[in-house]
Amino acid sequence: MAELATIARPYAEALFKASAADLSTAARWVDELGLIAENAQLLQFADNPKVTVEQVFDLIASVAKSALPEQAKNFLRIVIENGRLSALSEIAHQFRALKNAQSGSSDAVVYSAFPIDGSALAEVAVMLEKRFGRKLNASVVLQPELIGGIRVVVGDEVLDTSVKARLEQMKVALTA
Repeated sequence: MAELATIARPYAEALFKASAADLSTAARWVDELGLIAENAQLLQFADNPKVTVEQVFDLIASVAKSALPEQAKNFLRIVIENGRLSALSEIAHQFRALKNAQSGSSDAVVYSAFPIDGSALAEVAVMLEKRFGRKLNASVVLQPELIGGIRVVVGDEVLDTSVKARLEQMKVALTA
């Protein structure tokens, strides 16, 4: 079987070209569909030979938080008809990468032990943009085991200023 990234690439590129007029809106709904498609029970339901394409489509459309635009509905139908529902999450990931490459930005995931409000996140994003030298689309993921501080992942770069990381460094220094 071909690797998921290889399967997802043509779908992501086609969607990127088709939605060039409004990439932000397309990014929102494709991310949402990608998250929905990660559900193991949904994938098992979709793989059942007795289940029709329409039944799978209706289930996903009903689970979506927002009303899907016509372009999203058409895209989702094509993905389901071609049996590529399991690749939808990777399609969303690759679409986001294409969008970021066009705008010259990157996604940054800020892992924090505590919730970060919008204004604090904006301040952190400004500092991180200086540190990483590019525009960042920051999002927060709660990770209580960090104890305090933050851990930032931008692509394959990691900036870890968490209490947990500092304790690990101290442990290594003391046992060396």
